[in-house]
Amino acid sequence: MLDQLLTTPIMNGRSLGDLLTLDYLVGLFGNVLTAILILIAGFFIAGWLKRRIEALSARHTRLDDTLFDFLGNIVRYVVIGFAFLFVLNTFGVQTTSVVAVIGAAGLAVGLALQGTLSNVAAGVMIVFFRPFKLGDFVDINGKMGTVKSINLNYTELASIGNTQVIVPNSQVWGNVIENYSHYPLRRAEWTFGVAYGANLKVAEETILSTIMGDERSLSDPEPFIQVNNLGDSSVDFLVRVWVPASEFFKYQADMKRRVKEALDAAGVEIPFPYRTVVVQRDGDAAAAGAAAD
Repeated sequence: MLDQLLTTPIMNGRSLGDLLTLDYLVGLFGNVLTAILILIAGFFIAGWLKRRIEALSARHTRLDDTLFDFLGNIVRYVVIGFAFLFVLNTFGVQTTSVVAVIGAAGLAVGLALQGTLSNVAAGVMIVFFRPFKLGDFVDINGKMGTVKSINLNYTELASIGNTQVIVPNSQVWGNVIENYSHYPLRRAEWTFGVAYGANLKVAEETILSTIMGDERSLSDPEPFIQVNNLGDSSVDFLVRVWVPASEFFKYQADMKRRVKEALDAAGVEIPFPYRTVVVQRDGDAAAAGAAAD
């Protein structure tokens, strides 16, 4: 029974007796040792290359950290993948067959995870074309916030109220993206209404001097102020002034209050809509009709 077990082929035409020989065990130990060394070297080289790629972004402030972090991870996984292929080749495994199997499995997984892969594809497009970067204030598909993280599957925003907003990358890349931080300057715009009886010259000077008196207001490009509309109860001034993008929201709110206070101090009336209501009783209406007859 033992002789039959030892002579039965179990691997590549070799019997158990062949596998238990000293030469085979020494060769197997050498292969295992070689595989371990290849894996250690592979992980070391992968980590070193990843750090080198990320260091390029750290040395040059104009380069996008997100892009180089993505490239570093891609290089790391590729090197580790090649290391495992070398290990399989060390044990006599035909790597071409393994690659074919992985390709077939990848196709099956891709068909099952189409939605996830669309997010990954969109994430790659975002990383390479960089419509925005970390720290930008953006509006994506109606979701507004500061970009905190860009991953292959989703983009993370911090909303104005500092809540976490997760947007799938397929919805990011497939929709209009409004990036409020891309340009260093933004143009603030207001409409201020004054009464028809107000002195328009005084009103214009008061509005412009109040706004341009703020250190955040830029004189170049030149500010714009002009009567833009004759409303039902007001003469409306359209005002446009350029300001650093980082100051835009607070600046725009501050100027509304300051202009209101300045117009009050200058005696310029700011009207509000009003209506004249005529009340007519039924008896008065009948009397008016009889008089007309």
